[in-house]
Amino acid sequence: MAGEQLGVLNALDVAKTQWYHFTAIVIAGMGFFTDAYDLFCISIVTKLLGRIYYTDIHKEKPGTLPPNVAAAVNGVALCGTLAGQLFFGWLGDKLGRKKVYGITLILMVVCSIASGLSFGRTAEGTIATLCFFRFWLGFGIGGDYPLSATIMSEYANKKTRGAFIAAVFAMQGFGILAGGIVGLVVSSAFDHRFKAPPYSVNRSGSLVPQADYIWRMILMFGALPAALTYYWRMKMPETARYTALVAKNAKQAAADMSKVLHVDLEAEEEKVGRLAAKQSNSFGLFSKEFAKRHGLHLLGTTTTWFLLDIAFYSQNLFQKDIFTAINWIPKAQEMNAVHEVYRIARAQTLIALCSTVPGYWFTVLFIDHMGRFAIQLMGFFFMTVFMFALAIPYHHWTLKPNRIGFVIMYSLTFFFANFGPNATTFVVPAEIFPARLRSTCHGISAAAGKAGAIVGAFGFLYAAQSQDKTKTDAGYPPGIGVKNSLIALGVINFFGMLFTLLVPESKGKSLEELTGENEENVEEIKGAAAAARTVPV
Repeated sequence: MAGEQLGVLNALDVAKTQWYHFTAIVIAGMGFFTDAYDLFCISIVTKLLGRIYYTDIHKEKPGTLPPNVAAAVNGVALCGTLAGQLFFGWLGDKLGRKKVYGITLILMVVCSIASGLSFGRTAEGTIATLCFFRFWLGFGIGGDYPLSATIMSEYANKKTRGAFIAAVFAMQGFGILAGGIVGLVVSSAFDHRFKAPPYSVNRSGSLVPQADYIWRMILMFGALPAALTYYWRMKMPETARYTALVAKNAKQAAADMSKVLHVDLEAEEEKVGRLAAKQSNSFGLFSKEFAKRHGLHLLGTTTTWFLLDIAFYSQNLFQKDIFTAINWIPKAQEMNAVHEVYRIARAQTLIALCSTVPGYWFTVLFIDHMGRFAIQLMGFFFMTVFMFALAIPYHHWTLKPNRIGFVIMYSLTFFFANFGPNATTFVVPAEIFPARLRSTCHGISAAAGKAGAIVGAFGFLYAAQSQDKTKTDAGYPPGIGVKNSLIALGVINFFGMLFTLLVPESKGKSLEELTGENEENVEEIKGAAAAARTVPV
């Protein structure tokens, strides 16, 4: 394979695992910890918001958020995330990864705090303010996806690159777990300090005035981990691949990586000039050349992430409704407002601890051995199997002796989402596209995922409602029920398996080898690609 691998990039590819790799994982990963915490902690407090702002004590059940309000509170951060992924993904290729990296973190810190300080004279005013700040919080979170993935991909060596990118993403699991733990600690403290009877015993007394502090504290805690990592983010040098291949500054790339790797690297300005002059390194996102080389790859990464997130977010954001449906969490009127937060947080913590977190780290351990393709295909397959196993005998799982079995099966779908497509859909787009378009293409793929999350989050609110009008939540029309919703999600996962066939394997190859940025001409790239399919590496 003829090509001109730059010395600085080759040094990164063959570098042994060093301290800077782990530093990069923590710095980028804490962003994802915050992302997951901020996006998923809202599911812990939505029932409480309904009780505080929408309870009518003349009714038998405590208040819940009206359908349009619940959709806005749950979905507005996802809309912001989608916009942020597209905008910051594009900006990361235009201005550089490092310049944009700090902006996303500042947005996350400011908007986390502002979300908890949401105000208004009426319930609608408070919720509107909360939605405004959560949109911009999502916008900052969106930027973290393409930038963190691209930075880790461009810093890593080719032998363990998959594990390093997956480890950044795996911090999501700890973020979800932290959301549950913070919810448990705060609600438990308030529950012990301010005793209150269940709603069925005393309707007005079941909601203590101090409960309004609980949701605010839980939301504001998300600012802490982001603020702690800001200094270290600003100290990270720009990635050598951006500096050399996009900014075309060979001297700066060599100087930065010499400090990081603790070796002397030569500034290969002539070689950078020759690579920059090649036609194969200048085509744009909307060119025929991009469509020919990477069109199917982009279709594969966008569709698989879209389909995965429909299933993943509809489960995660609304797991509290599923737990209530199988009576794992008591009915709302049998608890006071604070204890309900405690029970929802406990359920989320158990699921995260038993399935979500282990699934992420299984991917980290095996991705560079099994490969991205095999893990993604396997994950979608088992998610399909477990969804159908939950859905088809759904009545069986609702019976009291079988509830623990339901929770185990439900946990396994999460385990194989995370030891599967939830991690690989994040890893692959950071590897298979050229450096000048890498952040943009990852942002597009991630935005497709968030579009799926919006479909899952908004759609599931309505779809999971009972088919019996008398059993629906207040203000909701009858839906297709939890059973049929799970069947629909099983079908979606099956299509995820099919679209995985469009995604190439990137295990053990350098980024330039995958994108053809080192190749002499287009014909050689085609020849090399054909050889790679038939000759074992």
